[in-house]
Amino acid sequence: MNSVDRLEAARLCVITPDRGHDEVLDLARAALRGGADVLQLRHKTLPRGELLALAHRVRDATTKARALFIVNDHVDIALIGGADGVHLGPNDMSIEAARRIAPEGFLIGASASSVEAARAAVQAGADYIGSGPAFSTPVKKEKAVIGPAGVAAVVAAVDVPVFAIGGIEGSNLAELAALGIHRACVIRAVADAPDPEQATARLRAMLTA
Repeated sequence: MNSVDRLEAARLCVITPDRGHDEVLDLARAALRGGADVLQLRHKTLPRGELLALAHRVRDATTKARALFIVNDHVDIALIGGADGVHLGPNDMSIEAARRIAPEGFLIGASASSVEAARAAVQAGADYIGSGPAFSTPVKKEKAVIGPAGVAAVVAAVDVPVFAIGGIEGSNLAELAALGIHRACVIRAVADAPDPEQATARLRAMLTA
């Protein structure tokens, strides 16, 4: 199964928090044991050399678990680290530029909070969309919450996988599923759980269509 088909089948993406190397790796392994389909390495404070070293370690873990590995923001680290793809925000390299240097099958994701932004990202070459915030979240305090209905509108507007993101946890995941949204990205729901593996397994089961 190629990366695009694996992405289509994916339901749960677990994003790592800004913590130490070993803690991030332990969390990644727990999420993978719990059934995460995608592991996204997101770390805003590590020096680039350390981030690359961590990317190699996470790549090893995702390979063993047969899960997709995505690096947040940094196309070069994603490519050198052997990731399956990169997730780009509005202040990162453009999707068009990333597509020009990426090998065939390399996944490029983009963030979009509106139908218009999602359509533009797909037209530019995005393979998937992260849409939200679905609920309020301290990670993106400056962004207006678009709610489950806003995410559902994005899902209906594009023909690539759309992952809801922002404040998602077990207590509100049913609101997304009720609108036909069966893909989600989580950070705190797994990272702050007493048992990250169990939390991942529970969330993954709730997303099964």
